[in-house]
Amino acid sequence: MNLLGFFDRVSWREFSQVDSIFIASVVSLLALGIVMVSSASISISVDQHNDYTFFMWRQILYLGMGLTLGWVMLSLPTDQLQKWGILLMAISLVLLIMVLLPGIGKTVNGSRRWINLVVFNLQASEVAKVCMVVYVSGYLVRRAERVRSGWVGFFLPLCLCSIFLLFLLFEPDFGASVVLLGTVMALLFLGGAPLYQFLLLLAGAVLMLGVVAISESYRMKRLMNFIDPWADPYNEGYQLSQALIAYGRGEWFGLGLGNSVQKLSYLPEAHTDFVFSIWVEETGLIGGIVLILLFGVMVSRAFKIGNKAMALSRPFAGYVCFGFSILILAQVIINIGVNTGFLPTKGLTLPLISYGGSSLIITLASLFVIARVDIENKRIESGQAEQNTQTAKQNKSTNIEASDD
Repeated sequence: MNLLGFFDRVSWREFSQVDSIFIASVVSLLALGIVMVSSASISISVDQHNDYTFFMWRQILYLGMGLTLGWVMLSLPTDQLQKWGILLMAISLVLLIMVLLPGIGKTVNGSRRWINLVVFNLQASEVAKVCMVVYVSGYLVRRAERVRSGWVGFFLPLCLCSIFLLFLLFEPDFGASVVLLGTVMALLFLGGAPLYQFLLLLAGAVLMLGVVAISESYRMKRLMNFIDPWADPYNEGYQLSQALIAYGRGEWFGLGLGNSVQKLSYLPEAHTDFVFSIWVEETGLIGGIVLILLFGVMVSRAFKIGNKAMALSRPFAGYVCFGFSILILAQVIINIGVNTGFLPTKGLTLPLISYGGSSLIITLASLFVIARVDIENKRIESGQAEQNTQTAKQNKSTNIEASDD
């Protein structure tokens, strides 16, 4: 099998024509991510590795790996990606199973979510989320009428999603379960599922997640601490109370980059799940708003690319853009909600900003797929413009001949 035959190389000239605002927002977020990992990880880097730049260099390595994989995805036609939807889904399911196997899955803070790949720990849920988006996007193209007209077509992808959710809850990874289910439901709604079906399913999903949330004592503790972290600020409510202290210290304009106090072993997971709190402590409320706006710009431009694909009769490409955008948006909302105390504590990273190999590499791969969609859109538009020009020339030539006669 000639693997190179699956790819279609993109020139630098074509890449330079990708939506400039989309690219600028992604580059800005990546740059801020390196800066914040460098700043927020100083204390833990010294404590664990006696090198205050340890996590910074690791994050730069992950960035290089993500850009490499991203460039590969940029050269993969979306038609080919659509054909691999079922295969990718099967691979991601195998990874979720492998995580739970003794000797393969790696446990951190009581959760078994990672597979040790030596260079970095692969978080299987990150792979599962993007592969599910690819599969469901293809399903919406193949079974469009079923999804829009009956319950069977609506429930089939949800049944498959429930299998993924089951393995995610075994890890346990409640946050990833919420993001995955929410993204699939959003795609089904965008695919034309009737509103009453969507609302009934939404009510059922909320009920199910509520039952799961109260089924474990530690989840109930998180819910109670989320409601009032100051009731037990030195024990169960410690992490959230320290995050809120970071916001208070940041005020409007922050303490300045590198001047955070909470990152000095006060706030746990300062360089991963709670990096947004450190960002606001150092840059203030204004910095927090700027970061949120950058995410908003990136997601809105990705949706615009998806809408253009739909207008050009490329539904799979459009759904993929929507799905990846929703994935990123959901993680941003949940992470910032957790950091600010609006949502219960969940172990979800802030895309492109938090430290972590799996999150950065997989997110970059999905963003490069969106860039690929934009390139293909422009190729089609260019071809249509050229065809219109040729048609106009032919019509003009015909009219001249007719006038001569």
